[in-house]
Amino acid sequence: MSPHSGSAFPPFPPFPPRPGSSSDGATPGPGRFAPPGNLPAEPGRFVGRAEELAALADELARSRVVTVTGVGGVGKTRLAGRVAREVQYRFCDGVWLAELSTLTDPALLDHAVAGALGLTDHTDRPPRACLLEQLADRRLLLVLDGCEHLVEECAPLVRELLRRAPRLRVLVTSRRPLEIAGEQVFPLRPMAEAEAAALFEDRAAAAWPSSLRSRSARAEPGAVAELCRRLDGIPLALELAAARLGALSVTQVLERLDDRFRLLTGGARGELPRHQTLRTAIGWSHELCTPAERLLWARLTVFAGLFDLEAAEYVCSGPELPAEELPHVLAELVAQSVVVREDTPAGPRYRLLDSVRMYGAGWLDALADSGRMRRRHRDWYMGLATWCELDWFSPRQAEVAAMVDAELPNLRLALEHSLEDSAEAHIGQYLAGTLWFCWVGCGRLAEGRYWLDRAVAVPADNPATEETRLKALWVLGHVAVLQGDQAGAVAALDECREAAERAGNARALAYAEHRTGCLALVSDDMPRAEALLRGALARYEAIGELNSNVLMGKVELAMAVAFQGDLAGAVRLCEEVRAACEEHGERWTLAYALYVLGFAAFSGGDSARARALLEECLAIDYAFHDLVGAVLALELLALITLEGEGGAHEGDAVEAAVLQGAAGRLWRSVGLPLFGSRYFNGPHALCERRLRDRLGARRYENHVREGARLDLDAVTARALRGPRPDHEALPDRGRVPGARTRSRSPETHQPAGSPVTGTGETAG
Repeated sequence: MSPHSGSAFPPFPPFPPRPGSSSDGATPGPGRFAPPGNLPAEPGRFVGRAEELAALADELARSRVVTVTGVGGVGKTRLAGRVAREVQYRFCDGVWLAELSTLTDPALLDHAVAGALGLTDHTDRPPRACLLEQLADRRLLLVLDGCEHLVEECAPLVRELLRRAPRLRVLVTSRRPLEIAGEQVFPLRPMAEAEAAALFEDRAAAAWPSSLRSRSARAEPGAVAELCRRLDGIPLALELAAARLGALSVTQVLERLDDRFRLLTGGARGELPRHQTLRTAIGWSHELCTPAERLLWARLTVFAGLFDLEAAEYVCSGPELPAEELPHVLAELVAQSVVVREDTPAGPRYRLLDSVRMYGAGWLDALADSGRMRRRHRDWYMGLATWCELDWFSPRQAEVAAMVDAELPNLRLALEHSLEDSAEAHIGQYLAGTLWFCWVGCGRLAEGRYWLDRAVAVPADNPATEETRLKALWVLGHVAVLQGDQAGAVAALDECREAAERAGNARALAYAEHRTGCLALVSDDMPRAEALLRGALARYEAIGELNSNVLMGKVELAMAVAFQGDLAGAVRLCEEVRAACEEHGERWTLAYALYVLGFAAFSGGDSARARALLEECLAIDYAFHDLVGAVLALELLALITLEGEGGAHEGDAVEAAVLQGAAGRLWRSVGLPLFGSRYFNGPHALCERRLRDRLGARRYENHVREGARLDLDAVTARALRGPRPDHEALPDRGRVPGARTRSRSPETHQPAGSPVTGTGETAG
């Protein structure tokens, strides 16, 4: 391992000694809590690599950025993941994995990394600014996996992160280094012969447990050793070969591979470059597949990352590969280690390893079928987005949030495919608008703004597709309002309103009026907000519209009338919303209704009821990654903590100041604190004034700084369970408190093609 240059960064305290064995970090000891993070479960037993594990962990202890390099299939991802798992207890803010191999649009790199870290930012600033700010004081390990196609974009990102976040470390896997100052390159070589043989035998025994060990490992040890040599000890090549032992002996596998190698070396038994060795092994595995298996292999390459059986059946089936036969063919590819199966909370899902996907994509291009498969992929995910939007207003809301999170790489691919072709840009507009619940309800405003800006930039030259553009415009206006971009919101909403009036589109006109009312609400023009929101609700009623947006309009109207002094009217409106939410299983809008009801209860002197309502509100907002709702609840909880029961005790004042400090930190990710509104700022200003009187300015500011060190996880746990954070106190992300759930994923339906043009690909 050698650096490209000396470190340009300040020294970093060394890791504490590794206690016990090399696997100590894999399991918590007595009294140790699992740190935060998103490392997936290991897909199989980790075999060998003891020296490399120790060396990489030591390198990571000495250096702030380490890049594991090597040929495809050599095991970079597995080694990095194993080391990350072992050292996770050395990072109080956890280990976070960003899988970048399926990211095709470099402009989304910052969004992808922020999403992997679980960071949410509602402002209109670039996502990199959010990354730099929120990682500035964190001690964590960031793992960037599969960067070779994004080296030019990853290098400046990592350089800037390391400069601005002194306690951050970065572990990269890539076929080539980033070539930045301070980078330590860790070349990963193929496995030694003994370890390669152990891996081969382990994988073969896992695939064929009944008879393999006695038939191959013991009966053909020489053939196993020779096979490992011929495959250069490359783990992926060994796993593909091991998967073939159901029909062939080790000697037969070796003979067939040898024939293919001799073709590539002109008949000599010379050495091949290692990258050619892997391609040869993949190609040999491809030859042994049936025609149906080869066809499915090629077609599956249109997916980005994980996919489920239902998606594969729709996208990849056809006359030569009937849908009813596809599950069996897919199972065969799993058995041959071509496709990897992963069991997730949403059920079994599948993926192709990068090298295998690249090989199959070449065959799909050779079949001249890439364009048609991409359209079928787009149509499936357009249908999925459509049904998820409908299911958002149902008891399956939490499941929808989890599903769009899992499907985000494929949804991005569908958006990219649609928007890069001007003839199909209306489909991209449809997708970007339909996913409003993902952008607004699941904390992805910045990425939603990126796609919506691209979508509405397409000229409006087709009256038949105007509906999709109008929806994209009002969703863009909504996102801009929440980001605090008043100019952007006015521009989008005015264009939507004018076009809707010309077209006589009552639905778009209602949404444009509604979102303009929201803008008036956060701009402190309460009479105008009330008039616009009442008008929008009347339009909704006239066209029979009822969904989460309509109910949110009622909550926003309740805020407008509450700020004008009509608390009884606000409570009446929110109780109507609460009843409708309970009837339909809606939780996201319910959280905002609970906020208004909590505000009214506190204003009426019932602090205990107010706290109960706001704690439920905060738990729901946390589960949906909704920073706006969460920070509003925290501001009011701070005042209740100060003024509620027991408020005369100094401890309550200290805790209120800490909550205010944490809310202040979160506002930096939301936008202008309390929207710059004197109405929304009322509880904060009152609480601060009384805290300064009770604690004094210096003590108040000290405790505010203490709170500013708490992230959303920590402050939510503290607000729900008291001043000592406890991870067990947190509601699960994606599991919404009080939500009615069912055991399977949300319903999806066979998309019959574009809902705008009816030209979807439905034939095989």
